[in-house]
Amino acid sequence: MPGKEPDPKPAQDTPAAGPAAEAAPAPPAERAPVPAAAPEPGKPTAEPPGCPSQLAVEDVNDNSVSLAWKAPEQTGSAALDGYLVECCKDGTADWVAANKELFLSTHYTIHNLASGDKLQIRVKAVNASGTSVPAVLEQPVVIREILEPPKIRVPRHLRQTYIRPAGEVVNLLIPFQGKPRPQVSWSKAGRPLDPTRVTVRNGDRDTVFFIRKAERSDSGQYQLTVRIDRLEDKATIDLRVVELPGPPENLKLVDVWGFNVALEWSPPKDTGNAPLKGYTVQKSDRKSGQWFTVLEHCPRPSCTISDLIIGNSYAFRVFSENACGRSATAAVATELAHIRKPEIAYKPEKYSGRDFSEPPKFTQPLADRCTTRGYNTQLFCCVRAFPKPKIIWLKNQMEIREDPKYIAAINEGVCSLEIRKPSPFDGGVYTCKAVNPLGEASVDCRLDVKGGR
Repeated sequence: MPGKEPDPKPAQDTPAAGPAAEAAPAPPAERAPVPAAAPEPGKPTAEPPGCPSQLAVEDVNDNSVSLAWKAPEQTGSAALDGYLVECCKDGTADWVAANKELFLSTHYTIHNLASGDKLQIRVKAVNASGTSVPAVLEQPVVIREILEPPKIRVPRHLRQTYIRPAGEVVNLLIPFQGKPRPQVSWSKAGRPLDPTRVTVRNGDRDTVFFIRKAERSDSGQYQLTVRIDRLEDKATIDLRVVELPGPPENLKLVDVWGFNVALEWSPPKDTGNAPLKGYTVQKSDRKSGQWFTVLEHCPRPSCTISDLIIGNSYAFRVFSENACGRSATAAVATELAHIRKPEIAYKPEKYSGRDFSEPPKFTQPLADRCTTRGYNTQLFCCVRAFPKPKIIWLKNQMEIREDPKYIAAINEGVCSLEIRKPSPFDGGVYTCKAVNPLGEASVDCRLDVKGGR
């Protein structure tokens, strides 16, 4: 049987020292258990460690086998010095130690095996008191390569177009599987990669695609091929390196009406190698000179801006936008939009004048009165007429002229005559006459004055 070498991982562990290390087994004879010394009176009996558990095969190929197990629950009366891995061909009893020195790891790989061999494998725990009962694999292990077809496992974010801004790093890790170790190759449009632009590192289970500083020329479809003999698997990575788009073109003021402005422009010549997400429209009042965003992500190359202030003048500019951001510069309209106050000409309504002329007409006549001598009294009536009528008061058909005893007045069509301190002589028939150019009217009443003391 070929010589055995310890697995690189367990080799990092510090080898066990002391008597147990010196007592490491030597092939081809099976290592005999160390007899326990007779216990001295008053001293505890030395106990070997317990048996390792759950011994299993992790991996097998055409020249090695990897093992794993769990440490024993009982380490005995002394600290565990390490493990001893032994193997023999199936059908024989010639157990050979696979490790030259004890180790404390619970993983081990036996190397330099012959392809096609069928081996029995066991593991023992060792301490200063001796070795444990061995943990033995239930079935012999056939040393042969287990063929596993190649399979590329493309990460989810790489299954669609992978977008990166220009100048940034592109670092893609793509895992794969397959036994024996597959051959990995990259190409772009059927040609080998440019090593001055792309660095590729292939491992046992993954491949790394690296670009230090992406440029737009790096965009394209990259083919990854993983091959084992005649079996292969392929995957395509669509890489797109984008930059900021150029500014829109031919921005012009189409119309100005009321509080509104209509704008139109053309898409940029350079979209930055990415679809446009839209446009950002800004306005600037010429009084303040500051720019304010009025529309974002506008999908069309035209828009209408409303709610502008009468009397102000506005400038407008438009940015284009893609996945990398807004364009570095904007398209600026050459014309200013002047929001003028609309001229309103007053036109009075035409209507035919109404003739309010009316001859005098009493709406409230005089009422007969009876008063007491020496007490002032008043007579009232209401008249309606246009133009305003002339009011004449009469007593017993005689016109009352400027007499201080009588005070006549008219207010809003209400006619009144005050008689100051009347006497029986002032009794009689009083008449109120209203006269205007359209006619006249009159009303009468009787006043009685009773004598007093």
